[in-house]
Amino acid sequence: MLVLFLSLTAAILMLFYIVRTSSKNFDHWKKQGAKHLKPLPLVGNMLPIVTNWTSSAEQIRNLYNAFPHERYLGMFQFAKPIRIIRDPALIKDITIKHFEHFVDHSGFVATGVEPLWDKGLFASHGERWRNLRRTLSPAFTSSKMRSMFILMDECATQLINYFEGQNATIIELDVKDLFARYTNDVIATTAFGIKCDSFKSKNNEFLSAGKELADFSGLRKFKVMLYAHPTISKLLNIRMIPDEVALFFRKIIDETVRLREKNKTVRPDLIHLMMLSRKGKLKYEEFVSKDGFAVVEESDVGKTGNSPNYLSNEDITAQVLVFFLGAYDTVSSLIAFVAYELAINPTIQKRLRQEIRKFGKRSDDDITYENLLEIKYLDMVITEMLRKWPPAIRLDRKCTKAFKIEPERSGEALVQLKEGDICWIPVYGIHMDPRYYPNPEVFDPERFSEDNVDNVKSATYLPFGIGPRNCIGSRFALLETKIVLYKLLLEFEFVATEKTQIPIKIKKNTAALLPEQGFHIGFKRNPLF
Repeated sequence: MLVLFLSLTAAILMLFYIVRTSSKNFDHWKKQGAKHLKPLPLVGNMLPIVTNWTSSAEQIRNLYNAFPHERYLGMFQFAKPIRIIRDPALIKDITIKHFEHFVDHSGFVATGVEPLWDKGLFASHGERWRNLRRTLSPAFTSSKMRSMFILMDECATQLINYFEGQNATIIELDVKDLFARYTNDVIATTAFGIKCDSFKSKNNEFLSAGKELADFSGLRKFKVMLYAHPTISKLLNIRMIPDEVALFFRKIIDETVRLREKNKTVRPDLIHLMMLSRKGKLKYEEFVSKDGFAVVEESDVGKTGNSPNYLSNEDITAQVLVFFLGAYDTVSSLIAFVAYELAINPTIQKRLRQEIRKFGKRSDDDITYENLLEIKYLDMVITEMLRKWPPAIRLDRKCTKAFKIEPERSGEALVQLKEGDICWIPVYGIHMDPRYYPNPEVFDPERFSEDNVDNVKSATYLPFGIGPRNCIGSRFALLETKIVLYKLLLEFEFVATEKTQIPIKIKKNTAALLPEQGFHIGFKRNPLF
């Protein structure tokens, strides 16, 4: 009985200590005179996410709307104070004008826990990030995308071939899995130099690795939340990249690099470009192209020439693996959202198919890189999809040098940001703000027509980020999306079925922006002859 009493007392004292420790900083925003949401012990303002009461995207939108007249507000990610930046002008100050004060991301995984992640571009800090950006940016210019176009085209053709022999008038399926197989094949060939056909080989190693890396539901979602606590994640050795997956990619890179150096193999993919880069032979070369409204422009950081740093095989593995992680799942969702919106908006789809018809009549018709980029309405549709369903629901920046936010409105105080302070930019909230996008729930590509695009307020369209730390692969993502939609819409009409959820309800038990009931639509054979 005494042992039970002592154990219970110890447990109560430990709980009290944890609650007290996690709450000791909860007067942070009050001291600064900032509008903020009242936090709860242990979870701060994360209770709706922890309990799956709401999705991560909806929570970001709710936080954004909590103080609609403020330029910024405060919240707590568990015990960590986060400043949410709402004002577009202030967003530009932080991400562009005063970038030198906000060079780094806040960190997704605790440093030292995940070796490959630490070496990747996204997680790198300071001068290492600058060197990597200089090294990698030349691999993602429009000139390099034109070289990779043929590889993407082959993968899109594999997807079309998958439907051969299926004689149903309407082929019903959850297109997320379909497009994940396509993006897996694209990444395998353009990044690793390995040709896959995930429609014939449904359980290949690349596809299995992609599914493992991209699963942020259930226990993995809980792990993602623990990443916000570096001490805990280090103590528990919580990793995002399983050891067997890391070993798989290391072996591929080591063997591929060895064989290419031995045989002097040249192939238009990322491994070849990074091998050139580590020899100092890859320079930033750009040509004028109409990549599309959503493409983010490279800053001077990435245009200043090749980095002097030597890229080891481990460095190459890290870049390609993190690129694989982002491109496999994010782009497959991007394409699936476009297909869904076209299925439930037949008038928009009809116009798009009519425009596509000007360039080809069947999916095996050749189309050039330049002609694909000329299909303006396709670009408008994808741009609007990225507005309504952004791949990143929020951005983050860590203060790396003390910075002042001067008061501009009545009641605002001078804000002193110190090194290590975290700022979030609520992309999903901004994209769904009717001040910037009237009737934001409506899918309307005309927002980005030539007549209207100049009305889009600066720093209110952020699907691929903003400033020097924007997404390096925006051109890549848009190109592989355009080519596969082009080929599919030459053969099929996307239609809603009984399983199509209208409107979409966002899934709550995952950190990703996904529909509750999947992307169920039908492919109706309706070739453009």
